[in-house]
Amino acid sequence: MPELQEILKSLRVWDTELPAFDPSAAPSAPLPLFVEWFAEAVAAGQTEPHTMSLATVDGDGLPDVRTVMLHGADEDGFHFASHAGSAKGRQLTAHPRAALGFYWPSQGRQIRVRGDVTTQSPEVSQADLHVRSTGALAAALVGHQSEVLRSPEELERASVAAWERAQADPKAPAPTWTAYALAPREVEFFQGDTRRRHIRLRYRSTQAGWVRELLWP
Repeated sequence: MPELQEILKSLRVWDTELPAFDPSAAPSAPLPLFVEWFAEAVAAGQTEPHTMSLATVDGDGLPDVRTVMLHGADEDGFHFASHAGSAKGRQLTAHPRAALGFYWPSQGRQIRVRGDVTTQSPEVSQADLHVRSTGALAAALVGHQSEVLRSPEELERASVAAWERAQADPKAPAPTWTAYALAPREVEFFQGDTRRRHIRLRYRSTQAGWVRELLWP
């Protein structure tokens, strides 16, 4: 078995030319900068730039994190979805605040978001589901997310049935599928630097609007 420490020592971070970032030229609100960085990540060939880490807390206050897909971002917040009965769904019901983390290593960039989460209406939730792929609908129709699975065969049977239903009825409802919007209180943009002079620009929401401030790396 290889030694973990030796493997770690052999790895290089941002062994490429990183883009410049002038925080003084950043827009007054975070959303336009997010869209700009997202588009640049796509253009740079970043794999799955729309994946993000979603952090929540459970009933005991223990943090939990997983990777989910970004479904959109607008003035209402950052949008994602899941089953209401899943672990994250239950946690968001009990504690409707969360954090998001994007990491695009092709450009040495991170974006961190913290804020309040609201549950969207059933109509919005089902509309969100039905613009996605047949596979996504089939997975939603299977349901039972985060529940204990008794056997792989049970999953196979449910998946086959759900796939057939999704193909036969592309508008089939998945009642527990729920869309969420995270309205940011803070958004931090991190631009890595090979000499470790990283640039961190944080936006904070106040009653007077967004406040921009630089942070030490």
